[in-house]
Amino acid sequence: MDNKEKKEIVIKEIEFLEGPRSRWEEFKFSLSVMSEFVKGFRALHFKGPCVTMFGSARFKEDHRYYKLARAMGAEVAKLGFTVMTGGGPGIMEASNRGAKDVNGRSIGCNIILPFEQAPNPYLDSWVDMEFFFVRKVLLAKYSYAFITFPGGFGTMDEMFEAMTLIQTGKMANFPIIVMGTDFYQDTIKMIEKMLDEGTISPKDMDLLLFTDDIDEAIEHLKKHAIDKFGLRTKRPSWFLGEIH
Repeated sequence: MDNKEKKEIVIKEIEFLEGPRSRWEEFKFSLSVMSEFVKGFRALHFKGPCVTMFGSARFKEDHRYYKLARAMGAEVAKLGFTVMTGGGPGIMEASNRGAKDVNGRSIGCNIILPFEQAPNPYLDSWVDMEFFFVRKVLLAKYSYAFITFPGGFGTMDEMFEAMTLIQTGKMANFPIIVMGTDFYQDTIKMIEKMLDEGTISPKDMDLLLFTDDIDEAIEHLKKHAIDKFGLRTKRPSWFLGEIH
């Protein structure tokens, strides 16, 4: 896909978010969203059980958070999980790379952007998505846990959306692990402020772990993901064309 095609995809989403359009245009867009979901379902249905790892695309392999994510990806894969990321560079690449270091499973849900983010070289497979909101649903749908490393707006968006879905009962109480306590110290203070002011409840904190310790994070995963939910896999169907 060339840059012109990527720009057209981005323009399609911009136009949708600008406000009401004709009923025909809205219907066509709905079909494209449905098609994107079906593509994602078929690509990811048998890839799990997954743990999704979020973080910045900008860290290089000599950065301490890249190294931490790579080590964490390896340990998650050793538990039997598929490491799932947004498929790009930085923390995403490090997490997928860690899984491959131990011959674990590694997949990506890559977003199509005009000038950045190609799938990283440590993916067994990936699916390219046009729409951010569809991609976020897929990253959440197949995961038993979420691990967040330092990142920017997108990382914060993904982390807090997972928190919101769990808090409101729209998703099961899967654990959320946040690694990089120095980076997130102000976020921790903000969450504590929310708790003090009563805008969140104490139980909202139950499955949220801030740590830099991989062993502690792995024990948290074992307790709140494996022991609680198990590791369930799906079998492909010949009838549905899922076995080739």
